[in-house]
Amino acid sequence: MNDLPSGVADQAGDYATSSPLSRLKDARWQLLALLGLSGASVVFYELPINAVLAALLLMVFVIAFLPRRPRSRRLEVVKQRELRRMWPGTGMKLTVDALPSPCFVADGRGITRYINRAALRNYGDLKAGDPLSFFLRAPSVLEAFDRVCSSGSAERITWSEKAPTEAWYEAYVSPVFMPKSASGGRGAGRPDFVLVVIHDQTEQRRLERMRSDFVANASHELRTPLASLSGFIETLQGPAKDDAVARERFLAIMQEQAERMRRLIDDILSLSRIELKAHVRPSSRVDLAGVVRHTVDALGPVAKDLGIQIETKVPDTEVLINGDRDELIQVLENLIENALKYGASGGKVTVSLAADPTGRAQGCWALSVTDYGEGIPSEHLPRLTERFYRVPVKDGQPKKGTGLGLAIVKHILNRHRARLDIESTAGKGTTFRSVFPALGDN
Repeated sequence: MNDLPSGVADQAGDYATSSPLSRLKDARWQLLALLGLSGASVVFYELPINAVLAALLLMVFVIAFLPRRPRSRRLEVVKQRELRRMWPGTGMKLTVDALPSPCFVADGRGITRYINRAALRNYGDLKAGDPLSFFLRAPSVLEAFDRVCSSGSAERITWSEKAPTEAWYEAYVSPVFMPKSASGGRGAGRPDFVLVVIHDQTEQRRLERMRSDFVANASHELRTPLASLSGFIETLQGPAKDDAVARERFLAIMQEQAERMRRLIDDILSLSRIELKAHVRPSSRVDLAGVVRHTVDALGPVAKDLGIQIETKVPDTEVLINGDRDELIQVLENLIENALKYGASGGKVTVSLAADPTGRAQGCWALSVTDYGEGIPSEHLPRLTERFYRVPVKDGQPKKGTGLGLAIVKHILNRHRARLDIESTAGKGTTFRSVFPALGDN
């Protein structure tokens, strides 16, 4: 009986231990057919009636008293019904596969019985028959699963994950009861299956955060330039109304403040867009060496105007990584512009691309931007990638900028699963090193 489900095995055991009368009753139609054949043999073939009766009695004895394996249609039907309760049917599988969200069908013990295509795409190499906890490690989901199995009522829960990037999810956990009779009545007790549907709410949450952060940051950072513009406008309308020299000077300052607000809004929007898709890994192949050459050529005129030389050390062959080309260009532009701005006293900026010198992982590439200026004091290094943080210069005034450039760099590199290292020595310069994972690893 080992090849049968427990319910079927029990019924088979009952059959094996039933009374002789019950066995004869179950085989009544076969006995009637045998009796008819025996009578026909005596009439048409003139077989001895004693021999026919002896054979008939022997058959009755075998059916009534000798044990045998149950093969009745009734037990086969029970077996198929039990198997349907262990594994979802084709209709359920087709329905679950049609859903765009990851879905898991598990039995009441928490063993997965079916995984739809969306779950296979999102969670990788999964296999039906493993415990649900192998795939969904959030304790709140597993606790909700146990409650649904006990109560038979559906639940909806939300949770967040911090690694590798912050993400939010919602799970809908619902019991599925299979019909227990031809009338389709709902069974009692533990459900036959539990359906777990996962919805990714990361984009929605990031949109909400983007709106709130934009309002908070914009209101804070725009207050100063707006106050300056308002004061200059009042001055031009009042005391400096007819002062041509003051008007030209004030208009130049107003133009500078307006330009600052434009850059600030552009950077805030850019940072918000990057944060919105920070959990989506880039899948395109990008030539990192080509990105370096393109960006250095684009910033060449700026460096020339400042009297700074940009030196490149890039392999002649392609350096392929998984990435977004436009975002990688933005990273390199921000790093080179910072080097030109803060390391101008060194007269040179070096941009290099080489295998990761730390040797932490095979196939990784390190993109470094080095200036030879005054360097950054060590107490400022931990805060460089914070929003709106700017390092004061010697005169106590920060350089022109929004303070969002390195924050944008950090979020883009996080999306690319890259690491940012910053090294600075007073009087010798600063190096920003971005280490990218090998092709296919991120």
